[in-house]
Amino acid sequence: MNTLLSFLHILLISFLEMLYLVGVIIVIGLILGALERISNSYLIRAFGPKGVMVTAWIGTPIHEIGHLLQCFIWGHRVSRVKLLQFNHPAGILGYVEHHYNPNSIYQQIGNFFIGLGPIFSGIGSLILGMYLLVPQSYYTFKTQVENRIKLEQLDLTVLKTIVESASVICKSLFTFENLINPLFWLFLIIAFSISSHIALSRADIKGSARGLTMIFFAIFLFNILANVLNWDTYQTVVKLAGYNAYLLAFSSIAILFSFLTLIISVVLFNIKRQFIN
Repeated sequence: MNTLLSFLHILLISFLEMLYLVGVIIVIGLILGALERISNSYLIRAFGPKGVMVTAWIGTPIHEIGHLLQCFIWGHRVSRVKLLQFNHPAGILGYVEHHYNPNSIYQQIGNFFIGLGPIFSGIGSLILGMYLLVPQSYYTFKTQVENRIKLEQLDLTVLKTIVESASVICKSLFTFENLINPLFWLFLIIAFSISSHIALSRADIKGSARGLTMIFFAIFLFNILANVLNWDTYQTVVKLAGYNAYLLAFSSIAILFSFLTLIISVVLFNIKRQFIN
């Protein structure tokens, strides 16, 4: 009986630790995916399938580069890459074909991060765009993050700070100085294009799910060893997962522009409907 209870306890702890380590990025992916799907549905209803193509020139290569970079990091062999295409019969705009050693736990875990690659490349590209094109807004955001975000347990205080970070981004971007700056409008075009193609495809989600299963298995095995050696892994993982505060802060940029993209899509759809009526 004690053995069974110990086994169930290890299972529960492993699941909670997995949520602390990767749960936030999964939630971010779901939010970005939902916003993109709704935005694209309005664009397609307004302009047809070609409405989504306008932003694909920038957004799709950034999406696929995210997969590609993670393939290199996790040791997968890349066989074919298409950063952008318009004539695929199934409407696939780009893809990265990769292979891995099924006997390698490291490469199997990599499937999770390869599937989520577009989120990392999308957020990274948005931050780089701010740094190069609207540096004043970037430094305002950077100062906010440095002053308010700390590596600590994720709680309501941290979540409040994330909302404040998004507010700071919005206020620092939409200023009179930026509105008369051509580079600001270039950044907006790039940001909207990236946000329109940051979500994960079904194939991405399927690959990530395989990796997530292996992540849980690896954590579970580690916790069995920790139980034998009487280590307290839970508190260590909770402290380690403090990086989620930074992850949320930086992802607020992508969520903000995905939300703005949704608003623009709805506005364009209503304008088109008014002209038709």
